[in-house]
Order: sequence, then C-alpha cells, then structure tokens
Amino acid sequence: GSLLLAVHFYSIPRAAPVIPSTALGVLLLILSSLLAYAGIRRSQRDASLFLSLCLTISVFWCGYGVVFILEGQGVLNDTGDFRNALVPGLVTFTLALLIVAVVGFLSREVILALIASSVSLASAHEVAMHYSTSFGSSAVACNYMIVCLVGGYFALGRIVYFLSKEKIALPGTDLAKNKAHEQLQPTSGSVNHFAVFGVILNLLSASVFGCRLLGVTSKLFIGQVPWLWAAGVYQIGVCVLSYRAMDVLMATFFGFTSILKFAGGYCLLYPVWQTEEPSFPTPFLVVFSILFAVLALFLTLKSLADGLYLLFYVAYCIALACRPKGFFEGGPQGVDVAIFVASALMALIHLYNVKAGTKIPIGQGVVKALLAHSSFLKLREGADLHTPYLGYSKYADAEVLGYACSVLASFAITVTGDPQAPLATVVIPWVVVAGGILKFLGGSVAFARGKTLESSAFILYAVMWIIWGLGRYGGLYGTTRSFHTAVGIIAFMLFNGFIVFCTLFLNITWFFYSLTFLLIAVSFLLDAVGALPVGYDIAATVIFGLVSFYCFLSALCSSVFEGSCLPMGRPLVQLSGVGGGMTKCLHLPARKASSVKRIADILKSGGTCGIPTDTVYVLVAACNRPDAVEKAHRSKRQAQERPMSLWISSLKQLEPAKHLFSPLLWDFMEAAWPSPISLVVPRGAWVDFLGMKDSAKYVGTPQSIAIRIPDCSVTTHLIDLVGPIVVTSANPTGEADTTHHNQVYAKLGDKVDAVLCDGPSPENIASTVVDCTKIDSGNIGFFRVGIIPKSQVKLIL
Repeated sequence: GSLLLAVHFYSIPRAAPVIPSTALGVLLLILSSLLAYAGIRRSQRDASLFLSLCLTISVFWCGYGVVFILEGQGVLNDTGDFRNALVPGLVTFTLALLIVAVVGFLSREVILALIASSVSLASAHEVAMHYSTSFGSSAVACNYMIVCLVGGYFALGRIVYFLSKEKIALPGTDLAKNKAHEQLQPTSGSVNHFAVFGVILNLLSASVFGCRLLGVTSKLFIGQVPWLWAAGVYQIGVCVLSYRAMDVLMATFFGFTSILKFAGGYCLLYPVWQTEEPSFPTPFLVVFSILFAVLALFLTLKSLADGLYLLFYVAYCIALACRPKGFFEGGPQGVDVAIFVASALMALIHLYNVKAGTKIPIGQGVVKALLAHSSFLKLREGADLHTPYLGYSKYADAEVLGYACSVLASFAITVTGDPQAPLATVVIPWVVVAGGILKFLGGSVAFARGKTLESSAFILYAVMWIIWGLGRYGGLYGTTRSFHTAVGIIAFMLFNGFIVFCTLFLNITWFFYSLTFLLIAVSFLLDAVGALPVGYDIAATVIFGLVSFYCFLSALCSSVFEGSCLPMGRPLVQLSGVGGGMTKCLHLPARKASSVKRIADILKSGGTCGIPTDTVYVLVAACNRPDAVEKAHRSKRQAQERPMSLWISSLKQLEPAKHLFSPLLWDFMEAAWPSPISLVVPRGAWVDFLGMKDSAKYVGTPQSIAIRIPDCSVTTHLIDLVGPIVVTSANPTGEADTTHHNQVYAKLGDKVDAVLCDGPSPENIASTVVDCTKIDSGNIGFFRVGIIPKSQVKLIL
C-alpha cells in the first residue's frame, strides 16, 4: 500500500499520474480489507497495538480510496473540493497514528512504531502540501518509502528466522521475545482490545464537522461522506467484535455512535438531490440523549473516565436537538471539537494502559467499591457473567442494543413526513440503521446465544423497520396508497401474531413488547390504505417506545447487577414441560478443564448433571451417593425395561474384582472398550468393590448390570475425578435421545444441577447394548443395536 502511494506522490508533478485516481482508489480499498482481516485475525502478540495499527490504517485507506475514486469519476469538480474532502481524514489519522507510534516507542515495539509514525508524518505532510505550495509531494512519498523499507526489513528478518530454523533473528523481528513479554503482563478478565479503535473512529467523524467550524475546510459536502460512512461501517464491526470480547456496554455505545455517523453521511448526501439542508426530528434526539445518559451511568461502574466520555455524546444529541439543521450548525460542530479532543485522550489512555505496567488512573472500580457496601445492588462478576442459559456462546448478550434500537426507531417515526419532500426530515438513518441493521445484528447474536424466539422477533422487526422506513420516508410510494403494501403488512402482522402467542410462554414483558409492535403494524397498515386516524400513529409509537425503554433498562440491569432490579416477569401461561430451559441451572463449556472439575464437585456433593459422551447426552450421578442416584431415578420417571447403567473410566477400577469375572468376559471387556458398547454382565459381589452401597438397588436389574467405558476424553476424565458413575439417558422415558445440550435444558432443565455443554452430540444414535450373561457358553445377545453393528461386536468376540 505504501509503495503505491509513494509512486503516486512522486508522480504528482508529472502531467499525467502513473496510477489513475480511480485505479489507486480501488487498490487501496482491496488493501484496506486485507489489513482489516490481518488486524482481526491477529495472534495474541501485541494484541492491542498491532490490532489498532492495522485497523486504523485500514479505515484510513478505505475512506482515502473512495475519495480518490470520487475524484477519478469527476464528482469533486469545484476548486478546493479534493482538499476539503481529504483534509478531515488526514488530520485524524495524523493524530491517531501518532498516538499509536508514541505508545509503540514506549513499549519498545520499534518496527510497529516506525510504521505508525511514518504514515502519520506522511499524512501531516500531505495536509501541509494542500495548504502551501512550498511543500512538495516528495516529502509525502519519502515517508511512505520509509514504511516500505521497514516492512521489507521485517519480512527479511522473518524469512531468515525460518530458514535458519529459529537460530538467527534480526533485531526487532523476534516475535518469541515479544510474546514472552506479553505473557508477563498481568491481565484481569477479558480485555476489549477493539475499544481503542472504536474511539479512534469517533475521532474521524468529529474531525469532519470540527474542521468546518474551525475553518480548516470551507464546506460540508459529498466528498466527506466516505470518511463518515467508513467510520460507521467499521464501528458496526467493532460493535460485533466487542460482543465477542464480552463487553456489552462498549458494544452498545459503538452501536449508538455508528448511527450518528450514518446520519451525518446522509445529511451531507441530501443536498445532491435537494437544494435546502435537511431538518432533524427533535423528539428522537432527546430520547437518544437519554439513552446515552443511561448508558453513561452504567459505564461509570466500569470506569469513571468512560462514563464521563459518554456525557460528550449526551451533550452532542442535545445540541443537535436544539438546532433544526443539526450537523450544519455551529453548536453541534463545537461539541464535535470537544469530542475530537476527548477521543484523542481516551485513545491514548486506553492504549497506554493495555501495554504499560504503571497505569494511568481512569477511576476503574471506584463506583464498584461504593456499591460493595450496598445490600440492594450487587454487581454481577465472575467467569459466568455472560454465559447464556443455553450453554456456551462466543458472544455477550446483545438484547440491550436490540431494545434501544426499538426505542430509537419508534420515536423517529413520530415525525410526520412531508409527502412532497419525504427526505427533507432526517428519519431514514434512524429507522433503517437503528431499527433495521443494528436490530438485525441483535437478533443474530441472540440466535447465537440460543434465544430462538427473541432472535426471530428481532429479525422480523428489523425487516419491517427497513421496508417501512424506506417506503414511507424514502418516498417510494409518494402520495399514493398501495393495496399491495397493505397485503405485505398483513403478512407481517400474521407472523407477529404467532410471536405474540409464543411470548405467552416466555415472560410478561416480552408479551407486551410484541403486542405493542402489533399496534405499530396496524398504524402502518392504516397509513398504507389511507385510513390513518389523526394521532393514532404517534400514540402507538410512544406506547411501543416506552415498553421498549423498560426492556432496555431491564436488560441493562440484568447484565450488570445480580437479582432482578427490573424484572421481565413470569410467563403468562405455564404448561408442564414448556420452558424447562429457562431454569437457571449451571451450564459450563465442556472444552474447559475447570468446567469438568466443577461438574465433578457437584457430583461428589450429591448433584445430578447432564453431560456429553461419545454418543448422545446422558444424565449422571456418582455411584457412592445413593441420594443422587435416587434423584436421577425419580427425575427420569425410569421404566423397568430401561434400567440405569454403570460407567467406569478404566478396567483398573475393576482390577480388585477381576477374579469374580470369567476370563473370557474379562478379555472381551478389554477388547471391546473404550467404545459405544454397553456390556450387560451378571450382578455379583464385584459391585461392592465400586463402593455403590445403597445405590445398587437403582442400577440394572436384580440379575444383571450394564457397564461401559465411554470413548470420550471429557467423560473418562470426569469419571477419573469422581469415581464410577450411574448413567441414564437425558430424556424422559419413551422420548427420542437427546443430541444437544439445548435439549437437556428443554427436557430436564429444572431437574438437574448442571449441564456440561458441548453443542451437537457426535452421534444421533445411542450405544449398542450386548447381553453377556451367557458369554461363557460362547453366545451373546443384543438388547439394543446402536451405533456399533452386530457384525462388528461379533468380530471383537
């Protein structure tokens, strides 16, 4: 990328550039996507610095490339247009990359710091070049050549390192030392390394409007839209990645700020087809400021500095609400300058604190310490903070953002659009981006966390907001009212009616949330057929907005505090067997050894658990806990024809009783296990060697017991920790086998103490059960043919 730009700037004095502007823009866009991939898919080495450098240069070249394409296509025709388009972005990345370079030098990451400082100096020289003819383009090209040389040196160092089989490492290219240094840094919980880049994106949008106020640029126009929309797109990406980092509050904040960036770009695009500037709906911006204020209040629990930083956005929304022309007026632009300064400080502090041993104090934990003495409010903490009730998830809960988007979209459409100039009021960004795109994001994350009903509702409502927002406020049907539109809305209402019915079994708040959206859909329908009563649409949207606001507060409280400060309520209809998965029994990811240890502790203390195996999920209890075995027996309503079986982890556990088994049976057990084959053997004195005590009466039949060593490392490790376990299938007798931890919740969620979650089971069929009671006569029978066929069992025999 730097080589391309170096060639471009060296060739500027020539009559014809070596690389045409459009071609250069397209190449920069391709390189920016590769850089974004490199930043996101980075190794854990220098996570924050390397990530911040890659993503910052990626968004820089993305906006930069689009501006070059606009120039190449003749969009930036007037004198000074190219300068007005480029300068806000160049100013931002001069400062942002300087911050990365400073922290890089302080952290002794010389290669990384040299690249950041060179691109920063190149941007600064380019700004000077646009304002003074005495600055030539060669200075910019020289800085980009430094990047090329440093990058080439680093590549050479890595090639030599690999060719010499890790014996020769050029200075600054040995990643092993850096990795060791990283591991020495103390880490407290999960750190959101993407937050710094999200704050840098706020710098970019603030720069566009701040430069206009300070006179750096002479006008706001279409040439600056690439910076705003690039920042908006990347900020939605940061929102998703923050959910991956289990940071609900910052993810919600970045979702909110991305809406403002898309709205700013829309306002600069509007004069392309209309001469006047668009106006802003006041109610929406007042509500937006309230949401920012509530989020700031909760974010102070994390750190005072972050909470105070959000107050700038509260002021920004109030400034926009006070001025009818919004982004084009001096008040909001003044707040943009303040946001620019605050964002630069926050980026520097956060980036430095991640790398440095001595931290800059940001008030982290101050409010938390005050709340520690409160008996009413207790903060949620620990490893299970973001664990979903349906097992392991890579994402934190996005319901907070989903509900907030409902509030924003509903209050945005309280404005009655002018049919003659439907785009004159800025409504489309609030409805389409907030109500549509971000709500769709919330639905996708909810689905990833196992919340099927909630995700279906969010995605359905997102589609509805996008279609209606574009239809009504995009002027797609103008003054006419369409029967076809009405038919489509009726179809949506039928789907929503099904969701309303399902929420009867979820909770009372969700019932009202889906029911009040039905009022909105009725308002859309009446408007489509031209029969909308005066004031009905405003009443419906206000009611839905208030219900959504309660849901927003409730989701925020439940993500931060223990207990139910603002409860969602109980289901309106409770049926037997429905909603078993809502019981908050412990759920632990099977991939963690610590989870297996916790399950072992629960079993030792007399609990029952659902666990994954080499076939389907099973319900288990410790052999030496008769109370737990009896509980498992009762919870299954076990039938006599399907008795409980016994599992061990190794034949060594039966070694003391080897003399009680026939040599043929012992050899058969050695040959058959570990595998999905259960062997039914005669009951005898060997049972006492396993310490079953009073549990024995619940296991097997009076004549025989089924015994097995599973071919699953998680299960055998658990048995090593607990001892022999009693096993039964994790489903009520007579039902299909349980092949996912979600099904364990649905069927037995209120009857087990914990579930070890491992997603879909490796097989959909249970084990093969072989009758070995007459094996000494050379005969075996089959009670059940499962995953292992008869022929294979006979071959083993």
